[in-house]
Amino acid sequence: MPVGQAQAMVPDLDMRPADPRGDRAALERLATWCVRYAPVAAADPPDGVVIDTTGASHLQGGEAALVEDLARRLRRAGLEARIALAGTWGAAWAVARFGASGAIVPDSRLDAALTDLPVAALRIGDDVRTLLHRLGLERIGDLLALPRASIALRVGEALLRRLDQAFGRGDDPIAPIVPPTTPHARLTFAEPIGHEAGLALAVDRLASGLCRQLERRGAGARRLDLICIRTDGRIHAIRAGAALATRDPRHVARLFRERLEAVDAGVGGVETVTLSASLTETLTASQDRLGREGPKPADLGAMVDRIAGRIGAGRIYRLAPVESDIPERSQRRIAPLARAGGSTWPSRLERPERIFDPPQPVDAMALLPDHPPIRFVWRGRQHRVAHADGPERVFGEWWRSAEELASVRDYFRVEDQDGRRFWLFRTGDGLDPATGDMRWYLQGVFG
Repeated sequence: MPVGQAQAMVPDLDMRPADPRGDRAALERLATWCVRYAPVAAADPPDGVVIDTTGASHLQGGEAALVEDLARRLRRAGLEARIALAGTWGAAWAVARFGASGAIVPDSRLDAALTDLPVAALRIGDDVRTLLHRLGLERIGDLLALPRASIALRVGEALLRRLDQAFGRGDDPIAPIVPPTTPHARLTFAEPIGHEAGLALAVDRLASGLCRQLERRGAGARRLDLICIRTDGRIHAIRAGAALATRDPRHVARLFRERLEAVDAGVGGVETVTLSASLTETLTASQDRLGREGPKPADLGAMVDRIAGRIGAGRIYRLAPVESDIPERSQRRIAPLARAGGSTWPSRLERPERIFDPPQPVDAMALLPDHPPIRFVWRGRQHRVAHADGPERVFGEWWRSAEELASVRDYFRVEDQDGRRFWLFRTGDGLDPATGDMRWYLQGVFG
């Protein structure tokens, strides 16, 4: 509405000059930040960001974890956002603006999720939306019930294209944002390539160019993105991580070589390939040389990266100690080559190599409530105890919850008649019911 009319309605109206250029720049900065979640991200003016999470959501623990982490970080930054994840850009755009925020739409539910949404969810202009309302077409489902020829005749081909894009029947390419400050190398081919060997040669050339840039900056790459753009505009992105910062071209190329077979070049082939280091760390010349001489920590990083490329990065980790008396809380997973920190496990207490989280319930029999068990049944097999040591009493962490305020565990190291050693505990002290229900659990296995 006009400013004068708005001021008449709200005398103390807070008015500020519009800054479209600044808004666009802020949106592009936000899209650049979103590259942390996937290699392909772009600003979607005037108020959106699109992220292609294909092949990258598992790095965040799955699609639900990715959406939750994104929402939490945006809230922490003071940004209110509506988020949706779907198989197509058009569907995610529609659900984020006209559906439930935080929704994850599987491909099997795509039609149902879009049918009841208003036609404005198809990313159409005001003139097309007004025309559809005049024709009595309010919902996307109303359009699906009409012949395509009739829609094209009355409204135009653009609406049909938006329908196809939303339902995954048409191409909807994303132009990924590559910040100018991000080290990257790009190759555009005069003749598109469609075979793995050609892509491998391209990756080798890109790795050499990228590593020269990193060397000039005194940096090494920790996260690398390979983006292959096909002639039809579709994008195939591969994200790889390095256990240690690296600028070794052979190592960088090796991170992608075994995964190039997953690139679908399509009918026309790949015409542009970009390799970028989306996460870097300072890497001095002495550190770089140390990877080729002496203890060779960089070679250890290359070995970790090679294993991670075959079995998955989430399956390689180290256990670091945590200051907690509860065994299943006394350790956490860290990166395989990360420093564990200052905490250590108590050397005077013997602990099993394998600890169950959560502890596994067992049926046990003891002569007296405070005695070790004489036998127990675990996974359907009975074990008769030949030797036992304990108890070692562990109290609950009262600051966590009211239930742990009085809880008690009595731990026993036992050895069965076959020589196998186990770590069992009983909940409760046998006197006060508030300390536990006197049930037995298996916490770990020795050897």
